[in-house]
Amino acid sequence: MANVEELLKKAKKPAELALKYHPFYQGKIEIVAKCAIRNFDDFAIWYTPGVAEPCKVINKNKEAVYEMTNKWNTVAVVSDGTRVLGLGDIGPEAGMPVMEGKALLFKYLGGVDAFPICLGTKDPDEIITAVKWLQPSFGGINLEDIEQPKCFYILDRLRKEAEIPVWHDDQQGTATVVVAGAMNAIKVTGRKLNQTKMAIVGAGAATMATVRVLVAAGAKRENMIQVDSKGILHPGRKDIEKVKDQYSAKWLMCLKSNKEGKTGGTTEAMKGADIVIAMSKPGPGTITKEMVKGMASNSIVFAAANPIPEIWPWEAKEAGARIIATGRSDFPNQINNALGFPGIFRGTLDVRAKTITDEMCIAAAQELAKLAEDRGLRDDYIIPNMDDWEVFPREARAVALKAIEQGIARVKLSSQELYDKAMAMIKRARDETQLLMKEGYIRQPPP
Repeated sequence: MANVEELLKKAKKPAELALKYHPFYQGKIEIVAKCAIRNFDDFAIWYTPGVAEPCKVINKNKEAVYEMTNKWNTVAVVSDGTRVLGLGDIGPEAGMPVMEGKALLFKYLGGVDAFPICLGTKDPDEIITAVKWLQPSFGGINLEDIEQPKCFYILDRLRKEAEIPVWHDDQQGTATVVVAGAMNAIKVTGRKLNQTKMAIVGAGAATMATVRVLVAAGAKRENMIQVDSKGILHPGRKDIEKVKDQYSAKWLMCLKSNKEGKTGGTTEAMKGADIVIAMSKPGPGTITKEMVKGMASNSIVFAAANPIPEIWPWEAKEAGARIIATGRSDFPNQINNALGFPGIFRGTLDVRAKTITDEMCIAAAQELAKLAEDRGLRDDYIIPNMDDWEVFPREARAVALKAIEQGIARVKLSSQELYDKAMAMIKRARDETQLLMKEGYIRQPPP
């Protein structure tokens, strides 16, 4: 019991420190100059009158903005605050700490300059319009924490209509990292992706995208059983059929998954499953020990709800699970979007890709899985850790090469050139942060 209390205390520590550190720093990011300022005469170059000359060049050739400004390396993190972490609709202001944190990870892990843009509207068409208005200033858009079903509508429209790559990290980012972890967990337990029986708990944006990417990677939809808040998805779910135009991905699962024709809830869905992938209601207790005991031998449990997993890892282990993954950094096998979006955007920006395709996500997932395999797979190591920073340049290269292969890259570089460029950008961001800490410009946090 003492061990459990110690684990619970450790799990609560990040939240306690967050309340102390956020007001101490009053924000996690700021703008720092990247050009030389030798004396005040240089402002005549960087601003008026000299700046008029690059303006004229861009006016004649819009693409020159990528050469003359930082647009090539910038991403807007756009949210309306309607689906923030496990907190729900808390508003754009309350979502700002998350978006700032996202921008920090973009910079430190991917060398990407990202800016939080929290919008004062919940209207999907207004969000689409706002993103389109932002396009001249940014090289890409990261949609974040937007509730469903409108997040699907917003992403689908912007992927078709935007001139720069737009992605929804809660969909594509989560899917990429989950698929990478699932590939390796399935390999460790001696299974094959196309034969694995999967219980999918939850039906939010992240879950539906994960299902789509899993299928694209080789998993069989008929081997999946998915559960939403009302139970297992099956053809008799009239409540979903009535809104199938809005929830087309859920209705597809009703029709094409669950070949055994099961009904019921999470307990029934998990019965005999090889792996459960849960991104649903934060726990503990959303998934119970009894549910895990009902799974196949050598079972795999992905309890990825934030901030508390559907079941604590030690409980899943006691119930017989062999491999357990969560969304938290304080447990092994963290299924963390931060393993995906910094490297994926790094590669996307480096070749100025027009969009981010599912194939690019699969390429990233395969590279993540391969890097962990190179390090040596174990029950408690199925996916790389964030501190293994080779993850990000390797992932960037894989994504960029796939974009070139698909014909959606505006810039073509060799494999080595892509790796070297990504490595240099990420190393610069990390070294800069460490230097600012060493010199005292970034203060040490309070004890």
